[in-house]
Amino acid sequence: MKPLEYGFSENPMFKANGYKPPDLHKWGPGVRDVYALHYIVSGRGYLKTCQTTFLLQTGESFIIFPHMEVYYYPDPQDPWEYFWIEFNGTEASRLLSMIHISPEHPVAAAPPQDIEPLFHKVKAAGIEPFERERSEAGLHLLLSYYMEYYPSEQAFLKKDYVSSAKEYIETNFWNSSLSVLDVVEFVKIERSYLFRLFKKETGTSISGYLTAFRIRRACALLADSQLSIKSLSYSVGYHDPLYFSKVFKKATSYTPSQYRGSFSGGELPLTP
Repeated sequence: MKPLEYGFSENPMFKANGYKPPDLHKWGPGVRDVYALHYIVSGRGYLKTCQTTFLLQTGESFIIFPHMEVYYYPDPQDPWEYFWIEFNGTEASRLLSMIHISPEHPVAAAPPQDIEPLFHKVKAAGIEPFERERSEAGLHLLLSYYMEYYPSEQAFLKKDYVSSAKEYIETNFWNSSLSVLDVVEFVKIERSYLFRLFKKETGTSISGYLTAFRIRRACALLADSQLSIKSLSYSVGYHDPLYFSKVFKKATSYTPSQYRGSFSGGELPLTP
């Protein structure tokens, strides 16, 4: 077996970051080969790109896109101060595709809450692998808030309520208290609307899907483990082994013991 290799990821997103105090520093016109996110802490400044001049002030952000010619400079009467982060790569492109910002519209309005503390979480990466991972994690966290506050049309289209409900069930099926209401609250849409979507796509109800998934997991555990029926029933979300056995037999026509015996004997067990 090949040993695990630890080190930097091959395509890190984070490149560099920093802070610019309120002075008369300006840059450009020119292009960069990375994305450069700027967040205005205070003051005012200007961004010129694509024949357009944008006025930016406290709380607003702008992104310089790779190979996009820009010129930005502070308001001489009220020079801005800002944090900046440079990043690149396919993962950066994927995340930015879900944020309503583009080379034609590179400015984001002030968010509903202060996001400056999130910039402090993006630490400059050192030589240690854990430092690189923390930088990447901090940048992911920061961009997730931009995705929340400034969602693109593509981000809205990516909302798949049925897949989200199924994923939630398949992650939490072991919890005996898991209910249909829990699934509805997780997905955050109107209950009857989710029921209709779920039934249309899967052909079954949410509770039916939960039961079927639990039984499939029980079948796998019966085939691949020596867990007692009691331990197995707990593992798939049933705290009453007798009730579990009843549900299992109704779904498969086997008791759990018969199902395990059938598989051990070389016969193909019935898949619920």
